[in-house]
Amino acid sequence: MPHAAGPMSPAPEPTGRERVLAFAGVSLAAVYLLGEGSDGLRLVETAKAAGATAAPHALPEHYALSDRSPAADALCTGRPLWLDSEGIAAYQRDGATGRWPGASLGVLPLGDEGSRLGCLLIVGSAADGFEVEQRGFLLRYADAIATRLRAAGASRPANGTGTSKLLGPALRSLRVGSFVLLPGTGRIEADATLLDLVGTDPDDFDGRADTLLARTVPEDLPALLSVVEPSAQVAGDRELEFRVRRSTGEVRWLRLSCRVGTDATGRPERVVGVVTSAAALRPRADDVSRVQWLTTALDDAMTVRDVSRVVVAALGEPLGADRVALAELQADRLVVVGLDPPQADAWPELWRSEWHSEWPDASLHALPSLRAALREGRPRLWPAGAELEPGLSGIGPGGLAVLPLPAHGQVAGVCLIGWDAPHPFGPEERSLLTVTAGLVGQTLMRAHAYDAEQELATMLQRSLLPRSLPPLPGGVAVARYLPAMRGLQVGGDWYDVIALSESRVALVIGDVQGHSAAAATIMGQMRTAVRAYAVEGHPPDVVVSHANRLLVGMEADLFATCAYVELDMEEGNAWFVRAGHLAPLVRRPDGTTEEVVVEGGLPLGVVADAEYPMTAEPLAPGTVLALLTDGLVESSTLHLDEGMRRMRRALAAAPADLGRMADALLGVADRRDDDVALLLLRYDGMRVRPIRAGWLVWRLPDAVMHARRFTARTLRSWGLADQGDTTLLVVSELVTNALMHTHGTVRLDLTYAVDRLRVAVTDSSPRAPAKPVVTDWEATGGRGLLLVEAMSASWGSVPAAGGKQVWSEIVVPGREPGNAGPGDTEPGPRVRQGGG
Repeated sequence: MPHAAGPMSPAPEPTGRERVLAFAGVSLAAVYLLGEGSDGLRLVETAKAAGATAAPHALPEHYALSDRSPAADALCTGRPLWLDSEGIAAYQRDGATGRWPGASLGVLPLGDEGSRLGCLLIVGSAADGFEVEQRGFLLRYADAIATRLRAAGASRPANGTGTSKLLGPALRSLRVGSFVLLPGTGRIEADATLLDLVGTDPDDFDGRADTLLARTVPEDLPALLSVVEPSAQVAGDRELEFRVRRSTGEVRWLRLSCRVGTDATGRPERVVGVVTSAAALRPRADDVSRVQWLTTALDDAMTVRDVSRVVVAALGEPLGADRVALAELQADRLVVVGLDPPQADAWPELWRSEWHSEWPDASLHALPSLRAALREGRPRLWPAGAELEPGLSGIGPGGLAVLPLPAHGQVAGVCLIGWDAPHPFGPEERSLLTVTAGLVGQTLMRAHAYDAEQELATMLQRSLLPRSLPPLPGGVAVARYLPAMRGLQVGGDWYDVIALSESRVALVIGDVQGHSAAAATIMGQMRTAVRAYAVEGHPPDVVVSHANRLLVGMEADLFATCAYVELDMEEGNAWFVRAGHLAPLVRRPDGTTEEVVVEGGLPLGVVADAEYPMTAEPLAPGTVLALLTDGLVESSTLHLDEGMRRMRRALAAAPADLGRMADALLGVADRRDDDVALLLLRYDGMRVRPIRAGWLVWRLPDAVMHARRFTARTLRSWGLADQGDTTLLVVSELVTNALMHTHGTVRLDLTYAVDRLRVAVTDSSPRAPAKPVVTDWEATGGRGLLLVEAMSASWGSVPAAGGKQVWSEIVVPGREPGNAGPGDTEPGPRVRQGGG
């Protein structure tokens, strides 16, 4: 075989995607998502197939749910809609006939009944509709898109102008590769998916067909050679199955579909095709290939839902069955995990009455024949006319197969297969069903354990991260977290937003080394510690230093990185501390982006006495601050520097809405090896800045009197004299308590913002004030805090550096600081010392 002089690189992803769609009978694919408020379906992404004639501009930008259209009907019913050219003509009001003459249409809902996300619209290249195998492939394609949507939080565009990355990554997850072969040259252009299926590293691929043929099992090589070097008599479509032996020794079944193009003289000049694993194919009719297909497909099935799809595909259509049900056993109940057909009216009354969620949940007490078969633990085949209870006879009046699914010495579940017409059970079919039961049972138990592990990991992760972010004065914050796409989906990334006072907030993001329950546990401890140190009133560098010493003392053999920001929401001043973490990004009000140059320190948990310097940075109103973890900008195929450049470009081009901005930034990383945390804050500036005044209370016999005089003067200057009685009573009680029960400095602070007057008394004792349990006429004290509680809209105590602060808020109706009074309208703090 002659060879070209130079190697060919793997085909770029869009080219491979176009080929795969073309072989699936697709001319044009489009994703529509529900807009905000479910006002209709809006177009977010399109993709054309190779050689397609349909144009993306022919697609409507919007489908109203109230109108009659294929997209609206499929979404509302929750069922796929398949239309040939005549079926499209029935939707005259939609105008689809003029858009796609001589084409077919498929509309597949995305998501399940409880969470409809949108739909996948497919324009077919043939007028007579889609074949059965094409439909099955497209249904899997829609499931993959829905899975990606759910993982990304199912962002819904507000105006239909947003872009999304769904079609390409979802198609890659189906593991369908493509190639272009030039006969007579020995050169082949193969995409990354095909190389992965064959077991060839893209970096080692030299563009030669012989390199791929070397992986083929020798017995299957002659059939492949007829594709590599086709004769003039084999032009057209070809399909064949073959085996490859990967570098690990694993033998994998693959199917190849190709199209041989010829020149003007009829000689083959180009072979275009796709290759997929047996798990993505419909099995052939013979029993041996069916078992081979089922084994490979079950090997790729990870979740219980994956197993149910494989079983339905392997037993429903190939056996000509009218009903297939797969259920797990939990105590004395059948928990159904897969049904075909999925409609309730296709099943007996017993099953319909137990249809409380997506699938029914039937009791074994109502199915004694099934219960006996499960007790025996071996397949039972009942022909037509067998005397069974209605809950079983209605599944297969023409024949019923009950397959207990054994695993590790117990029955993990059961598979029910029913026929409406009389169905004879031959000896070959009995053997096939027995082998199938054993394969499915082992896989079902493994998948159940996998689902339980992932659910536990998800619950653990959610319990360690904030459930919601606090409202912020003068700004808004949003956060996103995505688990790792491989391995145990629990990691060490964390974030937090900590309200330090009425005008100060702390942002923190971090990453503990590793992906394990231990990493998640350390993450939870570090998040709690950082929050505790911050609330105590320590400056940013001290907060991070304390967290570092804590992690070193825990001897966890794990380190963590962290970025901590304290922001003054009044002035817009931010103080940054970085411990081995990525630098924060900012988007300025003019749209420019940059990294904040923050002098960094060592990661937490390395050296106990590490130093963490602070960096100050002013933020103008409209600035967006982005804190992120390295899983978003670094992977096995993406260098960190390039990832940060991509993130800056994405931040500059992202929508102004902070939630949509976060979703757009998450879409930058197509392939994630690590978990991802993202925290965004937009600083808007406070509309009304508080007015403050402070008084240092000296410990003199008449200290309370001086504190009252200071308060009265301040209220008069602010125009709040009508609030004097209530405020003076609160000041008297709080200052008296501080002087009587503590030692050291006592400070009184008054803050007026919008409709609230805040009184705060700070002392050097860490003990929180306690209300008396019993107060009666004999009690000589203890009523002060009860009076404070009665006169305040709210009150409480918070830790302060070296002590505590007891505060009270009093409502001031119909006032704003800007309209306070003459002589004190200039915003900003004022501090006076006591002494008269």
